[in-house]
Amino acid sequence: MTIALGKPAPDFTLENQEGEKISLASLRGKNVVIYFYPKDSTPGCTQEACDFRDNIARLQSADTVVLGISKDSAKSHTNFRTKYELPFDLLVDEGAKVCDLYGCWKEKSMYGKTFLGVERSTFLIDKEGILRKEWRKVSVKGHVDSVLEAIAAL
Repeated sequence: MTIALGKPAPDFTLENQEGEKISLASLRGKNVVIYFYPKDSTPGCTQEACDFRDNIARLQSADTVVLGISKDSAKSHTNFRTKYELPFDLLVDEGAKVCDLYGCWKEKSMYGKTFLGVERSTFLIDKEGILRKEWRKVSVKGHVDSVLEAIAAL
């Protein structure tokens, strides 16, 4: 399945930080923001998570659920969530299957070495499960404002 704007978002089921299974299909009737990020507790990922946290009231008032997804373990997610008081679920994608499904598992390079990693990306899915907006290679600063604007335009 390929991901495309205006089409149903690919369904998935992943465990959250507490081992509970969360499926995209179970969230129908709400808007869903899924953001893929490289690693818990790194500077950019922490800023992004805290920006979503700081805007959670605005997101919830727009009937929107936020889910963060990375390859980190449930224990790492629990620690990250607790330390920064994140009020949304962080989902465990250790095998990068959902990252790959959404086209976020990419070849990256650093210091002359290439490796596979998560490309910071965000997806907005409407109440009917249709992908309405995607952001690739996200720059953290101001990103949540862009997401809120897109939700308001639904």
